[in-house]
Amino acid sequence: MAGDSRVHMDHDMEIGVTPTAVQKLPKHMREAQISTERTHLIADPIKKPRQRYVQKDGKCNVHHGNVQETYRYLSDLFTTLVDLRWRFSLFIFTLVYVVNWLFFGLLWYIIALIRGDLWHSDEEGWTPCVENLNSFVSAFLFSIETETTIGYGYRVITEKCPEGIILLLIQAILGSIVNAMMVGCMFVKISQPKNRAETLMFSHKAVISVRDNKLCLMFRVGDLRNSHIVEASIRAKLIRSQQTKEGEFIPLNQTDINIGFDTGDDRLFLVSPLIISHEINEKSPFWELSQAQMDKEEFEIVVILEGMVEATGMTCQARSSYLDKEVLWGWRFTPVLSLEKGFYEVDYNSFHDIYETNTPSCSAKELAATLREGQLLPTLSLLTPEPPKPYTLDPLPTHNPLTKEVDKGEEGERGEINGSAAALEDQPTLD
Repeated sequence: MAGDSRVHMDHDMEIGVTPTAVQKLPKHMREAQISTERTHLIADPIKKPRQRYVQKDGKCNVHHGNVQETYRYLSDLFTTLVDLRWRFSLFIFTLVYVVNWLFFGLLWYIIALIRGDLWHSDEEGWTPCVENLNSFVSAFLFSIETETTIGYGYRVITEKCPEGIILLLIQAILGSIVNAMMVGCMFVKISQPKNRAETLMFSHKAVISVRDNKLCLMFRVGDLRNSHIVEASIRAKLIRSQQTKEGEFIPLNQTDINIGFDTGDDRLFLVSPLIISHEINEKSPFWELSQAQMDKEEFEIVVILEGMVEATGMTCQARSSYLDKEVLWGWRFTPVLSLEKGFYEVDYNSFHDIYETNTPSCSAKELAATLREGQLLPTLSLLTPEPPKPYTLDPLPTHNPLTKEVDKGEEGERGEINGSAAALEDQPTLD
């Protein structure tokens, strides 16, 4: 053991770092160090995986901490109850009813105790407030029968108990409010449209390839149900950190990605899987990024699909995201729609399949400039002036009696031309 420790110390002395110095280094620095020389340690430039802002299943990876004004949650109690997890919702649902029954059962027991019904219930001629109520358990059971309107008929309130009648009215009113609130919360929680989003699919990868001589960013969406999403629309956000010209650092800055807002292509008729395309133009945040630059960038694309559920009319939203490593350059989606006898069939086994295609690795800006120059060269060649052709006189036409008028016209023109030539010959020439 002593020999092994001495060997390790000698090794640390060789590279110029003491054991205590290594322990003082941060954990990520200790793990990322490689020795290239005996006196230097260089950090390995390994790109760390980016933390997702939105998970693949649509859950936002954001936790709210140090919230001081917690009373705001109680101001919207109904939404707070709906947003709780199922185990907490069921616990609160049961707890509210049990506490309510126990509370009013205690009040019925106190009334019977004050009136003396617990001791004189067996006497002849004694009229109790509630017949056959002789203990707290019987008072609790009467409270349940009253609020749930079961009415077994064994325990009955009498007309000679005004305080019992008032308590009965209060319990009936408060019981209706509790029923409305708790049953409403459970109904809304069960029918939440986010469960409908489970059958909305997004492709695992996003791709970049050329469409109509333009680079496009594409991903695919689909709906597994036969009941459609009404008024479906889709939008996308680019999430990445940004530093302004003034030096301000903006973490997780959100930038809109145009996927057809101007042309209406963002409004979908989602009957079969659709490929959503974003044209990388001058207004796109990817306009000046080439394939090599795209591999170095750190970003996340969040896509949001919204619409109304056809069966319930409630608004549904489905979300997904693509990290920079999930955007593949030079790939396309495999077709999934085929024509069968009398119908179209969608093969969801190929929904996430892609295939490689020839795509230039330059940026969309460079590609547009190259195509513009290529289209301009043929245009310039057409606009180039041609050299003037030498003018030659036509030979004299032969005499044709059927074309006298034409010959006369030609002779007149010829006479004018000859006269002009003779006039030019009569002019003096300059030596």
